[in-house]
Amino acid sequence: MTTEQAIAGTGTVGITSVLQSAQSPDATLRGQAEQHLQQLRENNHVQFVASLTEELCEESKPVDTRRLAGLILKNELDARDEARKNALVQKWVELPAEWVKTNIKGRLLIAIGSQVTDVGKVCAQVVAKIASIEIPRRLWPDLIGVLLQNMGLAQHPNLNSLRLCTLETLGYICEELAELKDSGLEQGQVNNILTAIVQGMRKEEPSPDVRYAATCALLNAVDFASVNFEADAEQKYIMQMIFEGTQSPDVRTRRASFECIVAITAAYYHKLLPYMNDLYQVSCKAIQSDDESVALQAVEVWCTIAEEEIDLLDDENEAQSCHNFIKNAAPHLIPVLLETLTKQEEELQDDGTWDIAMAGGTCLGLLSNTIQDDIVPLVWPYVQENIGKADWKFRESATMAFGAILEGPSGQVLAPLVNMAFGFLLNAMNDQNMCVRDTTAWTIGRICAELHGSHLNFEVINTTNLPNLVGVMLQSIEGEPVIAEKVCYVLHNLASGYEDFEGETSPLSPFLQPIVTALLEVANRSFLSQSTKLRYHAFEALNEVIRCSKKDTATMVLQMIPLMTGKLHETLSMPVQSAEDREKQNELQGLLCSVLQVVIQKLSSIDNNATKVSLMAFSDQLMTLFLQVFACRSATVLEEALLAVGALVNAMGADFLKYMDAFFPYIETGLQNFTEYQVCTETVEVVGDLCRALGPYIAKYCDKIMFFLLNDLQAQNLHRSVKPSILSCFGDIALAIEGQFEKYLPYALTMLESASALSIQTQQVAGDDDDMIDYNNALRNGILEAYSGLFQGFKNNKQQLRSFHDHAREILAFIESIYMDPNRDKSVTKNAVWVLGDLADTLDNVGPFFVEKPFYQKFLMECKQITSLGDTAQW
Repeated sequence: MTTEQAIAGTGTVGITSVLQSAQSPDATLRGQAEQHLQQLRENNHVQFVASLTEELCEESKPVDTRRLAGLILKNELDARDEARKNALVQKWVELPAEWVKTNIKGRLLIAIGSQVTDVGKVCAQVVAKIASIEIPRRLWPDLIGVLLQNMGLAQHPNLNSLRLCTLETLGYICEELAELKDSGLEQGQVNNILTAIVQGMRKEEPSPDVRYAATCALLNAVDFASVNFEADAEQKYIMQMIFEGTQSPDVRTRRASFECIVAITAAYYHKLLPYMNDLYQVSCKAIQSDDESVALQAVEVWCTIAEEEIDLLDDENEAQSCHNFIKNAAPHLIPVLLETLTKQEEELQDDGTWDIAMAGGTCLGLLSNTIQDDIVPLVWPYVQENIGKADWKFRESATMAFGAILEGPSGQVLAPLVNMAFGFLLNAMNDQNMCVRDTTAWTIGRICAELHGSHLNFEVINTTNLPNLVGVMLQSIEGEPVIAEKVCYVLHNLASGYEDFEGETSPLSPFLQPIVTALLEVANRSFLSQSTKLRYHAFEALNEVIRCSKKDTATMVLQMIPLMTGKLHETLSMPVQSAEDREKQNELQGLLCSVLQVVIQKLSSIDNNATKVSLMAFSDQLMTLFLQVFACRSATVLEEALLAVGALVNAMGADFLKYMDAFFPYIETGLQNFTEYQVCTETVEVVGDLCRALGPYIAKYCDKIMFFLLNDLQAQNLHRSVKPSILSCFGDIALAIEGQFEKYLPYALTMLESASALSIQTQQVAGDDDDMIDYNNALRNGILEAYSGLFQGFKNNKQQLRSFHDHAREILAFIESIYMDPNRDKSVTKNAVWVLGDLADTLDNVGPFFVEKPFYQKFLMECKQITSLGDTAQW
């Protein structure tokens, strides 16, 4: 049968050759095959999935085409993009012939026991994808029962493979369903699944592959075991199987067992007490002597326990429920972790490398945040003993240990130790070993980040050691790129510590010129050496140094404008002959725009008219360059350029009007950029800046702006994170053009009511989903800021305000829903109180509406008790 016949749906023989061609090294054949598959998908979707299933499940077919058929079939059921995923799910649910779905599912369940284990594993993934669609809809009630029967079979031609792939199927199903609020699994099914999984984990299991598959399945099923962990006998048996797994001869099972402990620690921290002694014994043994992949997971167990206890101790309502596992284990655990620090690689590793030494240092840092001052006497003797040893590994490990405990303990405890060690650390920047220099720079950067700042009541960086610190850093930044990166980190944090220094100068001011010069030189060097990461760190440090500079260095900061504009102008004529060249150009343009943004913001914030006049003298040159950069159409560059223009808008105020006709086309383009939604967000923010700067002069452009904003709110393919900013922008526009906003008011109020309803609905289903809670708070802020802007914009026109009366009840009901939600954040609370005040202040005859909603009295009383909200609630 020909490929064309297969495409037409007349048989499945032809699809084999198509799938073989799809894997051909010949690009032409591969392209033709992919086109044929796409035609079949579009012409007859039912036949397409049926043919793929037949190919996957038929034992006589080639293994490579079976695997590819399974992969394609899986991708017909799921996608990373949420909109596409929903469309695929709906397509499966709406398959016109139910018998086709039944046949597909039946064939897949049989093929799980394929004589080719790899094929069975692919079938497991496909079954799990279908299950994730059907189980929540109660459409495949016998699936779990069939899978459990597989685990009970005594005879089968491929028994081990069947059991292994069945366990993988159960694990994948749990993994898929765990992401859903309603999994569709009944507790009896969960119990049976866990029983089957735990049976496969027994040390008596003859097949290492089956035992490993069972352990992985339990890892995916942990979230479903809450009821089982409430039953002591079941909880004990599950933990017994896991602990036995940590001693398995198979390294994969040992690693997966510790992964299970990590998951259980995160989900059932309060159930760990009876197992802590065993947990300590098996984890320390693994950390000290097991394969590194196992040791890493054993360290992760203690990292997770520490994270759980940090969260508990940070919450005054939960602190009493902390079992202090870390505090009790620390005297015995910390020596084991310190030992890991000497297991570094001989050569300096990339920051992305994760080895046992990195894991040990990270865990030590988490322990430091958990037990705070108590960690210092457990670590400091190790630092003193090893930091001067001849073996570089001990010098580096001691420095790492010191750096790791700089966050957590109090400044009063750490400051004397830092003062004692600071000179030694600066000298260590000349150590012969690059690993020691690298970790030393990181530790100095941590000191600057954690123990340096004008808000602290102690001082570790002072006028005595600052010149030496800067001198050592400027010398070290000329060294290897990886050391220079860490020096940029030091300079960034050093500058940040002087941000709130009072007065027109700071101790860093005399060093600003050489620091800026050094950072610009290293940025230029990084471009020549193609070190992207170093270039990024150099510009980040440069921005922070400028941002935290003082009035006495304004002239030097002003000189950055011609320097940066010159470099930005050079990028426009860079030779671009490849995608890599274009990427370099875009990256450099984005970094230069970010510096100009910071420079403009800094100069415009200085209370000096001469400085502002000097800044304005560059405005034409700046805007001409920004408009040229906008034409490049790179998302990264557009974001940074928009931020820079926003800074210029805020600096110029109404004087920016002369650029509006040239700039507005890019506003229109940005508001329609759904694909690169961050650009759309920044464009909306710039519209807000323009409204505040131009006031009523923005009205000329508002018809188009409002058209795009309303269209954006209704667009299904625009990322939801943009929409709160759009709603807030309604308020900015209303404040700017006041009564002229009346023609847009009905549309804006309709959108705000829809958004309020969505927020209330989201509040009801959010549960403990942090992402949903955060988004809902952002949405509320957008809604409330819009209402506040509308009220203030129409405040002086009582006639126009009458249209708000019909919406007053809905606004109060929305704010009442906010009051009832414990997950509202402080900014939402503040904005809600503002809108209540605006409502009472601007609308006539709203007293009866407030009488209907007496919650406001309690709300205001609660806010008055909060220092940061007291003034807001006084109305």
